[in-house]
Amino acid sequence: MSLSFCGNDVNNSYSVEKGVLSNGCFVDALNLVPHVFLLFITFPILFIGWGSQSSKVQIHHNTWLHFPGHNMRWVLTFTLLFVHVCEIAEGIVSNMEMKSNHLHLFLPAFMGFIAATTSVVYYHNIETANFPKLLLALFIYWVLAFITKIIKLWKFADEGMGMEHLRFCITALLVVLYGLLMAVEINVIRVRKYVFFATPQRVKPPEDLQDLGVRFLQPFVNLLSKATYWWMNSLIIGAHKRPIELKKIGKLPIAMRALTNYLHLKDAYEEQRQHAEDLDRTPSIWRSMYRAFGRPILLSSTFRYMADLLGFAGPLCISGIVEHLDNKTEVVKMNKTEDLHFGVYFMSSTELLQNTYVLAVLLFLALVLQRTFLQASYYVTIETGINLRGALLAMIYNKILRLSTSNMSMGEMTLGQINNLVAIETNQLMWFLFLCPNLWAMPVQIIMGVILLHYLLGYSALIGALVIVLLAPIQYLIATKLADTQKSSLDYSTDRLKKTTEILKGIKLLKLYAWENIFCNSVLETRGKELTSLRTFAFYTSMSIFMNAAIPIAAVLATFVTHAYFNMSRLSPAEAFASLALFHILVTPLFLLSTVVRFAVKAVVSVQKLGEFLQSEEIGDDSWRNGDMSVTLVSSKKQTGTTKAVNRKQRYKMDSYEQPMRRQLRPTETEDMAVKVSDGYFTWGSNMSTLSDINIRVPSGQLTMIVGQVGCGKSSLLLAMLGEMQTLSGKVFWSKVPDCEMLHDAYISKNRYSVAYAAQKSWLLNATVEDNITFGSPFNKQRYKAVIDACSLQPDIDLLPFGDQTEIGERGINLSGGQRQRICVARALYQNTNIVFLDDPFSALDIHLSDHLMQEGILKFLQDDKRTVVLVTHKLQYLIHADWIIAMKDGSVLREGTLKDIQTHDVELYEHWKTLMNRQDQELEKDTEVESQTTLERKTLRRAFYSREAKTHIDDEDEEEQEEEDEEDNMSTTTSRRSKIPWKVCWRYLSSSGFLLVFVVVTSKLAKHSVMVAIDYWLAAWTSSGRGDLSGNDDLHTNASNYTAEHEAMRNAEHQSYVPVFIILCGAGIVLCLITSLTVEFLGLTAASNLHHNLLNKIIHAPLRFFDITPLGQILNRFSADTNIIDQHIPSTLESLTRSTLLCLSAIGVVAFVTPASLIALVPLAVAFYFIQKYFRVASRDLQDLDDSTQLPLLCHFSETAEGLTTIRAFRHEARFKQRMLELTDTNNTAYLFLSAANRWLEVRTDYLGAVIVLTVAVAAIWMSFYGLQPGLVGLGLTYALTVTNYLNWVVRNLADLEVQMAAVKKVDSFLSTESENYEGSLDVSQVPDDWPQHGEIKIQDLCVRYDPMLKPVLKHVNAFISPGQKVGICGRTGSGKSSLSLAFFNMVDVFDGKIIIDGIDICKLPLQTLRSRLSIILQDPVLFSGSIRFNLDPERTCTDDRLWEALEIAQLKNMVKALPGGLDAVVTEGGENFSVGQRQLFCLARAFVRKSSILIMDEATASIDMATENILQKVVMTAFADRTVVTIAHLVSSILEAEQVLVFSSGILVECDSAANLLAQEDSLFSVLVRTHK
Repeated sequence: MSLSFCGNDVNNSYSVEKGVLSNGCFVDALNLVPHVFLLFITFPILFIGWGSQSSKVQIHHNTWLHFPGHNMRWVLTFTLLFVHVCEIAEGIVSNMEMKSNHLHLFLPAFMGFIAATTSVVYYHNIETANFPKLLLALFIYWVLAFITKIIKLWKFADEGMGMEHLRFCITALLVVLYGLLMAVEINVIRVRKYVFFATPQRVKPPEDLQDLGVRFLQPFVNLLSKATYWWMNSLIIGAHKRPIELKKIGKLPIAMRALTNYLHLKDAYEEQRQHAEDLDRTPSIWRSMYRAFGRPILLSSTFRYMADLLGFAGPLCISGIVEHLDNKTEVVKMNKTEDLHFGVYFMSSTELLQNTYVLAVLLFLALVLQRTFLQASYYVTIETGINLRGALLAMIYNKILRLSTSNMSMGEMTLGQINNLVAIETNQLMWFLFLCPNLWAMPVQIIMGVILLHYLLGYSALIGALVIVLLAPIQYLIATKLADTQKSSLDYSTDRLKKTTEILKGIKLLKLYAWENIFCNSVLETRGKELTSLRTFAFYTSMSIFMNAAIPIAAVLATFVTHAYFNMSRLSPAEAFASLALFHILVTPLFLLSTVVRFAVKAVVSVQKLGEFLQSEEIGDDSWRNGDMSVTLVSSKKQTGTTKAVNRKQRYKMDSYEQPMRRQLRPTETEDMAVKVSDGYFTWGSNMSTLSDINIRVPSGQLTMIVGQVGCGKSSLLLAMLGEMQTLSGKVFWSKVPDCEMLHDAYISKNRYSVAYAAQKSWLLNATVEDNITFGSPFNKQRYKAVIDACSLQPDIDLLPFGDQTEIGERGINLSGGQRQRICVARALYQNTNIVFLDDPFSALDIHLSDHLMQEGILKFLQDDKRTVVLVTHKLQYLIHADWIIAMKDGSVLREGTLKDIQTHDVELYEHWKTLMNRQDQELEKDTEVESQTTLERKTLRRAFYSREAKTHIDDEDEEEQEEEDEEDNMSTTTSRRSKIPWKVCWRYLSSSGFLLVFVVVTSKLAKHSVMVAIDYWLAAWTSSGRGDLSGNDDLHTNASNYTAEHEAMRNAEHQSYVPVFIILCGAGIVLCLITSLTVEFLGLTAASNLHHNLLNKIIHAPLRFFDITPLGQILNRFSADTNIIDQHIPSTLESLTRSTLLCLSAIGVVAFVTPASLIALVPLAVAFYFIQKYFRVASRDLQDLDDSTQLPLLCHFSETAEGLTTIRAFRHEARFKQRMLELTDTNNTAYLFLSAANRWLEVRTDYLGAVIVLTVAVAAIWMSFYGLQPGLVGLGLTYALTVTNYLNWVVRNLADLEVQMAAVKKVDSFLSTESENYEGSLDVSQVPDDWPQHGEIKIQDLCVRYDPMLKPVLKHVNAFISPGQKVGICGRTGSGKSSLSLAFFNMVDVFDGKIIIDGIDICKLPLQTLRSRLSIILQDPVLFSGSIRFNLDPERTCTDDRLWEALEIAQLKNMVKALPGGLDAVVTEGGENFSVGQRQLFCLARAFVRKSSILIMDEATASIDMATENILQKVVMTAFADRTVVTIAHLVSSILEAEQVLVFSSGILVECDSAANLLAQEDSLFSVLVRTHK
């Protein structure tokens, strides 16, 4: 056919007799003019622009400025493009009806499409360069296009055409669109005044874009980039080169920050509150949430509805394509000449939709749009959910800071409840918001689906729908059961963790006593219960998966079988496959509905809890503090200047964070009083007053001491002055600071209004030592040094690995009580405040430190500063230093005055104090002798770090593992982290569940998917059967009356012969679904139970050295987080991954079978898919890590604040803590937002790929149907191609998840390679006499010991002989190898040379269990386990009660235990916390006595016992162990002066060995030096 613009089948194509405009071809040519004009003008500008831009390719985003009507323009342009596509399609199809080619039918439309695309590219570039004058070209284009289209429309109307002609409708639409675009352009001129006006408008980009720190650009980019997340490309592809770090994701835009959202929510809540107060009911949180966040949810729901409606386009297009292919033979060419106008053919819209290629393109566009809307809906809900969470967190935090202390202490609001609110309830609400649009979108989707099914299949469709609806409640039931089971397994796992923690903390003792297996079994018992619960969980999970897979099969079966038997009409391929696709669409909402309903129920409960919390009691408003995060935010509403102040880091300047002043004071008050309380009655919440009739004054600039017995209200008095208690009556006055001082320096004035307070229970932040001491004040080196010296913290700081930059607190290094307390006191001293309150700062300190702190810190440092100090103390010897004393008794003041006053007026009290002081002085003497508690604390600290340092020498091969552990490294060092899937680890995981199970899973999975394909293939064969002799039958319910009865019967018989096979296949499919879902879950469970069992065994039997060099937290992580992932997350991820992968593969298989040609197109798509998933997996893992690592500090900050409320409020640091909370929330939200944006990025791309696959398959299938491809198979191919779009992104998401989760298996696996101790020994147990060691004779021959083959020996060539029953003392300076010798007796260290022979047997040859169970040891740190006293003394349950009582009597504990409820069965809490340290040590002694061994080793066992008890003990050891060998390792040389033999060690070498008396006689012996220096 020859090409010509106007066609050459009619002679008058080019004639203009009736006027130029009456020639249709000329009008079309005229329409070309504007398009060509635009292309000519814009191309040079674009090229010049791009050329000049290439030098600055990375335009920074602060130039992204949107002209007015920006989004409107994008929407209109996209609509314009769509209309142009329709116009091209109409032109081409019309052209096919003509005898020769008429290019004018589609060429102008094609040029219009190109011009519209150019216009939007051109506009985008002008916008980025902010050069509005160039928009004039676009304006001219819209005007010209509008005029030419108007002419065309007018001509059509002239010819008498109307809405029944498609071309007329399209032209009318174009006129409207060009008109609107023209209006948008005029609006830009009106606002920006860039032309026709004398002064153009100057504009600045939004504030967020001026801030280079904002990297989350979703709100600022153009519509196309918003829809496809194009702006994420650089981040996601960059992640492949270097990990994404917090710096890279920057800050949140202002509108998404927690503070902004908090203010929205708070305003809405306050409004509700006022409204509620009028009606006398509680304010509704739901309503306030709706007021603050309702609009985006409505937007998201709109997107969702559009996506759902477009979703139905898929099945309808399939139906259309298959139907037209089926009937194409019967479409008789009508005589089409009568519809010629302007010499060309005009078609109706239905005619266009009968063209299969047009339908294929429509299907593609519908899919692209549907997916775009769906992802947009997801994104908007997620963003809103995150904003809501930020607002709720800020609201909760604000409330925490105002909670009344009594609420916390009386247990109405426990820390646990607050943590739950923060960690669980806010997340529940966030998730509810994510799923919210589903609540109203799903019913619509379901109803639409059922209507369409009814339209396709008649009443038999309702049967299928009924099957789905009836099975849905079972889904809901399963979902609720799942939640319950998860709770119970959580309880068991908490219990198991508690036991594991105890074992790990007391591992040294367990090994020394050979009790590992007893405790191991108790953990395994709990694990057994947990596994039972997990089994139930696995069962319900697999049922849920099974229901999800089986329901559509059941529905399809019910529908088609009913249709086959009860409908007279045949089932056509078009109906069959359209309804198949519809059933697949229907299942999703029904499956999700149960989840959504469950979340809705949870959300209601969460809101209730939140409401109760927000209504709970606050601290008294009449007190001098009511610092609220937003006293008012009027200022920031007037203009955004105030919020900007926060961004610029001027933390305290923000108006809403101003500190309220203390109450104004009466002018009559005297100035020399710092605080005065008159007629005070204070309470802790009940109406009973805790403190009554309090009249006291605290002189300013002096040292006031508060003394009294335990529990007489000393601490309460401090808190009452701080305004923490509820005032029943009376007043607390604070003196004013001189005004001049206030005006000068904002910083000082702020601080002078706060109180430096050190609470009795020390409270540390999770921060460095330095941050804990400076506590937000500016760092002053001199002052800092003075404070540290006053609190004698320097030696402790020197021991820490990074000095004062070491992290301490919950997540940091564990410090001892005394060290924590000294840091808290240091914090109080360092603050530049007028008043210092110290609540019993000496309680955890030994005498030297107390004295030092009193002299240097309180008397010197604070008094030099002329600060007012209030000190609560029990140490009466310091009363002489007090300027003013307040003595308390039973909640009221007994006496107040100077020491002299009391001496003269209350002699009795003074005498009482004197006797107490004498007693304390004796203690002082005793204490100086003892190696002080502090030295011990430092020793433990040193041990902890000595072992850490040793680690660096050893673990080179574990380097990688280490880095993974070290969260501080932030993974920046690991370079091997590219997109490799850890196949080795996956294999390790699968093999630990047993090969049989793996085989069953693989075969059943393959069988299931084969059967699924077979079902659909059979359906295709069934519906395509015997079609040849059928005439086109459009209406389903018309009976083919023109057929003979027997023909009909024959056809029906053939038709129904397909049914039995179909039923069998569907049945097999359902059974296989059940088998696969069960086997996968149980495979996961078996693997989990085996991995945990092996891990526990390995760890419990690991050598002691392993526990020295592996931080406890790391081991516990394996048992908590990692085990939890292996137990609950991996099986479902694995199931989902295999299912989606196999579905995609089977779909590709079917497509290849139906249309082999489409495989060629799949190759480039596969390459694209490979790169998308490769980049996404790396970025997703990084963002996931960031999300996890930023969540922990946030939760910790909340629990920290709740614990340290009184301190924060006393210091008046609420504002700083709020600011910190907002920063942490924003950081976590940024990570989460980026993670969800990355997920959207992936899904949009895989969805578009899927749409392209559908298009290629559709085109290939239509093309092949001309060569005899059956319509049924076309339907099959298209239905399968549609499923690919749904499952492609799941493959990648699951891969990424599995990769993250497999890290847990890898970590557990790395511990499984730990060497165990050699438990066997070379001697058989039967060769060891039952009563060995009967005498207790010890020979040490040339003994050399080291902790690890890589380390230096700690004992070198030691030779000694201890005769039976001898009492031996071992001494030496710290680190000389004393304790190493005690461990060598138990074969706990590496004896690489020499040997120890006990009663003739070399201990290295003995089985460890035998050796350790026959000796006794008492350790320096007392370890008790939770359980009963009986269990602690005798876990093996081998002793009689009499023997236990006897042991308790020897240990001086009998009377105390008798007094306890339950006697021997009395409860011991975790770590023995319900006994004092001294009592715990005595229990450990009793434990050693219970085991009647002829050798007892005491390793610094009396360190934590007072003098009197220690003397008793020494006597007991001499008597009760008179005939046994006792080896005492002494921290106090004085305790071994009676010993028959003393071994003195110095740096691993035995230097002296003789009786104590002989050694003392030698002046220069090391022993006498040690005795003299009390070391």
